[in-house]
Amino acid sequence: MLFGKKCSLIGVVHVHSLPGSSGYSGSMEQVFSYAFTDATAYREGGVDAILVENMHDVPYLTGYVEPETTAAMTVIANAVKVETKLPVGVQLLAGANLEALGVAVACNLDFIRVEGFVFAHVGDEGIHDSCAAKLVRRRANLRAGHIKIFADIKKKHSAHAITGDVSLLETAEAAAFFKADGVIVSGAATGKEPAREDVESLRHGAGLPVLIGSGITPENIPEYAPLVDGLIVGSSAKYDGHWENAVDAVRVKKLSQAIAKFK
Repeated sequence: MLFGKKCSLIGVVHVHSLPGSSGYSGSMEQVFSYAFTDATAYREGGVDAILVENMHDVPYLTGYVEPETTAAMTVIANAVKVETKLPVGVQLLAGANLEALGVAVACNLDFIRVEGFVFAHVGDEGIHDSCAAKLVRRRANLRAGHIKIFADIKKKHSAHAITGDVSLLETAEAAAFFKADGVIVSGAATGKEPAREDVESLRHGAGLPVLIGSGITPENIPEYAPLVDGLIVGSSAKYDGHWENAVDAVRVKKLSQAIAKFK
């Protein structure tokens, strides 16, 4: 069980462009205001946890972010954690997993979402190698075992030809062996749901909690919620169902109502 529920609903705050990115507005006050408004809407809508992510920082660096980006995300994530009093996690794109862990430690967050945990893959920003050894060792050295690592496997916006002979389940088993605390399966892109057969393949074989990382709507929650431990929602919680828009508390409420019977 994640966050005390059979199937938890996790809302994504897509933080506006941070310092260090090409789209940064020059105003951290503005960035903070947007993030806090979205986090509040999620809390009022009834989510079980929040994931803070720098999705607006396109184009992404590969495997790291600049110090100013890490610092800015720390300020925002800490405020979201303190004010919402919900479990909070962080993801830093693209594959800046050590920096995400640093943010989580500084803010006493509950989890991090990581890409490139096991096996290499090609993302639209470049090649990602496995980070598990460095990340798990760093977590141990920081005495931060309470911070869960939820690892994307065969992740969206990526090509997996170099691991075409490794199944989704085998990838999940490798993540479990390398000490992930959960695996995330997604569709091909943001807002796209995964194939049901992919989700079902992990239900009994993964050996650790399974989360869906894209494409969840009130309509398909009854199909997917019984199969997994967590649903990460972003696009369908936003006005007009578009990830770049603000969070719509009414849409969040519909998601919460749809999942209620599976908690």
